[in-house]
Amino acid sequence: MCGIVGYIGEQRAVDIVLDGLRRLEYRGYDSAGIASLEQGQLVTVRAESKLINLEQELRKQPLHGSLAIGHTRWATHGKPSQANAHPHKAGSFVVVHNGIIENYLALKQQLQQQGHNFRSQTDSEIIAHLIEQQVKEGAAFEQAVRQALHQLRGAYAIAVICEDCPDTLIAAKCGSPLVIGQGQGEYFVASDIPAMLSHTREMIFLEDGELAVFSRQGMQVSTLDGRLVEKSTKTITWNPLMAEKGGFRHFMLKEIHEQPRAISDTLAGRICDNKDGILLDGLNLTDDALKAIERIYLVACGTSWHAALVGKFLIEKHARIPVEVDIASEFRYRQPLVNDRTLTLLISQSGETADTLAALREARGRQGKTLAICNVVESSIARESDGVIYTHAGPEIGVASTKAFTTQLVALVLFSLHLARVRETLDQKAICELIRELLTLPRKVENCLELNEEIEQRVRPYIHCRDFLYLGRGNQYPIALEGALKLKEISYIHAEGYPAGEMKHGPIALIDEELPVVIIAPKNETYEKVISNLEEVKSRGGKILLVSDADTTQQQESCEELFPIPSIHDDLMPILTSIPLQLLAYHIAVMKGTDVDQPRNLAKSVTVE
Repeated sequence: MCGIVGYIGEQRAVDIVLDGLRRLEYRGYDSAGIASLEQGQLVTVRAESKLINLEQELRKQPLHGSLAIGHTRWATHGKPSQANAHPHKAGSFVVVHNGIIENYLALKQQLQQQGHNFRSQTDSEIIAHLIEQQVKEGAAFEQAVRQALHQLRGAYAIAVICEDCPDTLIAAKCGSPLVIGQGQGEYFVASDIPAMLSHTREMIFLEDGELAVFSRQGMQVSTLDGRLVEKSTKTITWNPLMAEKGGFRHFMLKEIHEQPRAISDTLAGRICDNKDGILLDGLNLTDDALKAIERIYLVACGTSWHAALVGKFLIEKHARIPVEVDIASEFRYRQPLVNDRTLTLLISQSGETADTLAALREARGRQGKTLAICNVVESSIARESDGVIYTHAGPEIGVASTKAFTTQLVALVLFSLHLARVRETLDQKAICELIRELLTLPRKVENCLELNEEIEQRVRPYIHCRDFLYLGRGNQYPIALEGALKLKEISYIHAEGYPAGEMKHGPIALIDEELPVVIIAPKNETYEKVISNLEEVKSRGGKILLVSDADTTQQQESCEELFPIPSIHDDLMPILTSIPLQLLAYHIAVMKGTDVDQPRNLAKSVTVE
């Protein structure tokens, strides 16, 4: 959500900033802008809606400077408009900002009383005015930024440039992500790694409360109180091409097809032949610490919350330990019973999700142990947790999560097996059986992807439906929720996931000949019960789309559409059943003509509460 890109060096800055903003489009935005230092003058160009509009404005007013900052905005305060787009200027200062300033109204009133005039409805504009006010009171540029930030309450990542300091770029963060890229005689600042990968792989990750000052000669990082901080660089191994479409029509389709590789990479180096079975580098929790755990909280948002629901089935079944699943935005407001004998496992693709990060800090504040499942190396949640299990999905650009979700499920399987071995709740034979099945998973996902063309051909009759119902039992109920969410996110069709056994307690009233019902029915102990639910739907005229690995000859007459998948161990089946649901949502959305990779009102990384 929102994207910052900044550059200082010898190259034409606007080209680098625009390229970075394009690579951050996946975060979601409704306006964009760039400010560049042009022969001693700060020139700001802004536009509503997509980057193509900003590019058209830049053709009318070309920028050639070598110091610039840019921004894509996702509206929080003030409607999407050119006036509310970043960068924001006050006096000789220009600021771009991600986050939410909670006390902006009080600060704005104070600044207005001091003679400042505001041009936007945003909370972000006050930062530029606060800096200008500090300079009026005698502070130099860097000190003025520090003093301004000390007055803010809330979350921010900022980049600031000044007409009077043509060789300086300042950046700082508190609660919103900000990454530094280091080149030869040049520096990059961005909200996320892909914005800079085509220029450098050497990254520096700012911590909350740190401020970086850049010139063409070097960089200095310090705390807001002025204490110098030594920072080390991290070499990012992602190939820049991994963030390109690679011939696919959309990033989402590319990422759906990348799942066999992503799952293989997440498994790589974590399965061994000895009695340990599972190796989880970065766990940082000893066997004794895991044995002492009495309760586990799985905390996440959105798609990651659906992964957590599957994780509850896995951990309770394998490790025989009570698990609670919490939506992150609710966790810290219900006074959770966290202590030193609980483990809070945070799941986040980006590692920057504001609500999940707040839940992590709540758990740590109550002396609980914490563990993260995360896709982004050195993200805030990964750094602040006691341990981390990285999902090696690579960059996920499409807003609707696909490969990040299935690799989260793989990570949860690995963790549940490791926990079971440590606590001796699952015999070695059962662990080995699941490991063998895990190794077949990438190939079976490839088998599921072979449904792509068939699903594309069959979905057209459903593109004008107003509602969908998704049904599943046991560990397939979270997949019903996830399938419904995917359809909602990218096609804007209302969809609802429900436990199949609960259908008769309400949703059955909705079923008629206009309602498509997606039923997930793997051949397991609840298969016959789910088929009974299928018959209940059919008898009321519902249109049935069935996903199953069973011999469904008997059901073919009852179904409008049948999507057969390979068989696998039931604990791994949620990964396979996810694939046809992703493809179903994707093709319906494409046929409806929606923006699949950047659906309206959504952001990839939700870094505000």
